[in-house]
Amino acid sequence: MEITILDFANNDHEKAFVKLLNAYMLDDMGLNKPLEPEHAEKVIFDIKQHVSYIGFLVEDENGSFLALANCFVNYSTFAAKPLINIHDLIVHPDARKMGVGQALLRGIEKYAHQNGYCRVNLEVRNDNHKALALYKKAGFRECQPPMYFWEKKV
Repeated sequence: MEITILDFANNDHEKAFVKLLNAYMLDDMGLNKPLEPEHAEKVIFDIKQHVSYIGFLVEDENGSFLALANCFVNYSTFAAKPLINIHDLIVHPDARKMGVGQALLRGIEKYAHQNGYCRVNLEVRNDNHKALALYKKAGFRECQPPMYFWEKKV
């Protein structure tokens, strides 16, 4: 498996992004419905403009893309260093239980370490037990002190 930085100038990467994001949307933890084509186009257009976006892809030896992490750079004022927030972590259903998620998380951690980031954050639904197990196995823990993820829709 190879971990690569997503490059939207690469047509194969763009197709993989849509395929994997769609698999995520169809999942029980997603919306249980596929992306509308115009929504996928808008997401790609917007992310291309977003200066803090970093995407990571996992590719197997046959050239198939197995996983995607949509990440955004943020900044820790306490550490005075940037951090990576994993917003979406997607392992294609056909590639689950093969170590792909672990490899992707290790790749992101390695990238963060090599590029001077202080930490990697992620968000996860509290009822997504499979993802929670993966993250715990990869060494992620609840923040201390525990924190909430709040929102206000506008």
